[in-house]
Amino acid sequence: MSHIEDLLAIMARLRDPREGCPWDRAQDFTTIAPHTLEEAYEVADAIARKDMADLKDELGDLLFQVVFHARMAEEAGHFRFEDVVQAIVDKLTRRHPHVFGDAKIGSAAEQSEAWEESKAAERAARAQDRPPGALDHVPVTLPAMSRAVKIQRRVSRVGFDWNDPHKVLEKIAEESDEVREELGERDPGRLRHEIGDLLFACVNLARHVDVDPETALRETNLRFERRFRRIESLLAEKQLHPQRVSLEEMETLWRQAKREEKA
Repeated sequence: MSHIEDLLAIMARLRDPREGCPWDRAQDFTTIAPHTLEEAYEVADAIARKDMADLKDELGDLLFQVVFHARMAEEAGHFRFEDVVQAIVDKLTRRHPHVFGDAKIGSAAEQSEAWEESKAAERAARAQDRPPGALDHVPVTLPAMSRAVKIQRRVSRVGFDWNDPHKVLEKIAEESDEVREELGERDPGRLRHEIGDLLFACVNLARHVDVDPETALRETNLRFERRFRRIESLLAEKQLHPQRVSLEEMETLWRQAKREEKA
């Protein structure tokens, strides 16, 4: 028996109506979905930390999520794990005609273009009761920043896009001015609206210069966390607490932390 067969057998036993685990038996697609997202984030976290031992474990946890969903689908008569595997095999073969067929693709950029064209054709084939739209099947459950990138890429393919990142910078300045105007009004709804527009424009700039905004913000979060922990450490050496010093003093220590990093 292969390892994947072992895993499928374990999953079947966990879901067994009489001898399975009460928690596993009680789950459905809706209750498991948040765990699936969490495991995907933990894979990304292990990669960010360059922890290969942890990555191995987290990939196993993510694989288990796939097996869990497939088992529930099999119980309901929809599909089996083998069907999931066959579907991705067929999709990868279909979307790589330059590898498994006679098509010629010379660069990664050309492959990305061909991949998106293949996906668009698949979406059009699935559309039954109306013409396909550029934004069909963009998952609403994606993190907002990742979904913004996907939306922008889709509309860019039909020509709704700038061709110069400097134009996006101008849009960011415009959205920033609109946020500034709303700061005076203090209308929470309008302020949320304008800040959302500003964030969307910043994501657009990142996309235009081939920077993944999710990765960029994650790195900034880690950098900020590292520097602020250094501030706390420097204050602790003086037996001080952040709440008991001025913002100016913490700014001085912040600059010191930045200098230490560069050194």
